[in-house]
Amino acid sequence: MSDLRWLITGCSTGIGREIARCALEAGHRVAVTARRVSDVADFVDTFGPRAIALPLDVTDRDAIAAAVAACDETFGGIDVLVNNAGYGYLSAVEEGDDAEVRRLFDTNYFGVVDTLKAVLPGMRARGSGHVVNISSMTGLVANPPNAYYSSTKFALEALTEALAKEVGPLGIKVTAIEPGGFRTDWATRSMKEASAPIEAYAGDVGVRKDLIKEFAEHLPGDPRKVGEAVLMVTGLEEPPLRLLLGADVLAATRDKIRDLSASIDEWEAVTLDVGFERG
Repeated sequence: MSDLRWLITGCSTGIGREIARCALEAGHRVAVTARRVSDVADFVDTFGPRAIALPLDVTDRDAIAAAVAACDETFGGIDVLVNNAGYGYLSAVEEGDDAEVRRLFDTNYFGVVDTLKAVLPGMRARGSGHVVNISSMTGLVANPPNAYYSSTKFALEALTEALAKEVGPLGIKVTAIEPGGFRTDWATRSMKEASAPIEAYAGDVGVRKDLIKEFAEHLPGDPRKVGEAVLMVTGLEEPPLRLLLGADVLAATRDKIRDLSASIDEWEAVTLDVGFERG
């Protein structure tokens, strides 16, 4: 379906930028957003009135409301919402800076919640729409040093799953996209780290931090392919609830399912032996 009206958060670089480009190239109208509107002004130069560049910090509810209002005024509504804005944080659980962790949740999770609350009323009124939440492999499988980042994405997975059941009967579709390792600036410019590493974790968490940064610019995933996948999904009558993207996330998720199934089977007797004794 062409000429859908999109609002995409976090379009300055990487996956968000490629999703916006794919949608615009396909003939859709797109509100491209970033904290600094100058980072996305080039979309208007390239695609003309089908693109509007808007400043949007998803931790600012007034900015969210203004962006949604601009979409309503310019496009007449929003058909596709892509919640992409977010960033990473490398830390052992014990190392985590409280204020930084809360800021992480404010962006990666509560920013999505607030944007949804602003956009869903219009979708409900029209009885149609598609919400696409950009999650992560780490939203399905948690490993050091991504405990806190994974927590934001695990929360997003739960939100997405429940939301799909809530709004499906209202004509609104919901999909979570779970990319594996893609060559973006997630692990470079956008990455934050714990300010006071603990030596006891250096041999595990510390090494993993270094590996993530070392291979950030050599990851196999092409962000353009994420954009193409999102464009494809939004054209389906029955889109998937979840779409894994990448051989790494596929392998990791299958391993987790296998291990979880084996653990369930091993402990099934204890699992079932929790009722009152029959007398």
